[in-house]
Amino acid sequence: MFIGEYEHNVDAKGRVIMPAKLREDIGDKFIITKGLDGCLFAYSQTEWANFEEKLKALPLAQKNARNFVRFFLSGAVECDIDKQGRFLIPANLREHAELDKEIVIIGVGTRLEIWNRDKWQNYSSDENISADEIAENMTMLGI
Repeated sequence: MFIGEYEHNVDAKGRVIMPAKLREDIGDKFIITKGLDGCLFAYSQTEWANFEEKLKALPLAQKNARNFVRFFLSGAVECDIDKQGRFLIPANLREHAELDKEIVIIGVGTRLEIWNRDKWQNYSSDENISADEIAENMTMLGI
């Protein structure tokens, strides 16, 4: 399970160091794709296979389902971690998430999210996320 928040930099070639605490769980090869809320999602090979099965099960006849599948699969790439613990984020995905120099990698259970540092700080600020309000809404989901 992925947890935690890690700040790193993107180098001039678009490479990022995978935090050592996450390397073992993500594996030497993993999948990065466009994510929601302006970030990227990263999945281990196993979790990607699970996610892909869910995408395959969506009804082809529904436009929203087709759009959802296209969104995630069209941007997906397999990444390798090199001997220095780095991986390359392709230019199109860096552009999608507005990743320039400073980024944050966060663990959210079954996946990692890769954020532009300023966007993450803004998104996760107390002004935007109220733990009490979220907790109240989660009761509808049985949590």
